Amino acid sequence: MVAQVFRLEGVLEGISQVSLVSSRAVYLVDLDEEAGPGRSLAPGGRLEPVHLHGVQDTSVHLVLPMARGEELVRLGWAEPHQYADFGTEFLIFGPRDSDELGTVLLIIEESLAFARSAA
Repeated sequence: MVAQVFRLEGVLEGISQVSLVSSRAVYLVDLDEEAGPGRSLAPGGRLEPVHLHGVQDTSVHLVLPMARGEELVRLGWAEPHQYADFGTEFLIFGPRDSDELGTVLLIIEESLAFARSAA
């Protein structure tokens, strides 16, 4: 999954500002600062809309519009982030097969688009 995420257009790999050292932050090439509240897992720091957890845990923390995140919770793909400040922070469960990987990648792309959008 890590390789596929960092092949997405316009992203950079970095160290997460808010997660364990084994987590990889997904930064945007074209944007360092939040476009609006709730669009970063690290408010006040460099824009971090997504981070991938370590090798053992393939879950993903990311930001999404609240309604979309709640929909993914109802569908069984996500749960609210335990440290949510804005209600836009969610945990996406790690994919178990290639079909789920495709879905998780699409959700990550939604998060990146949300991070780029104005409030």
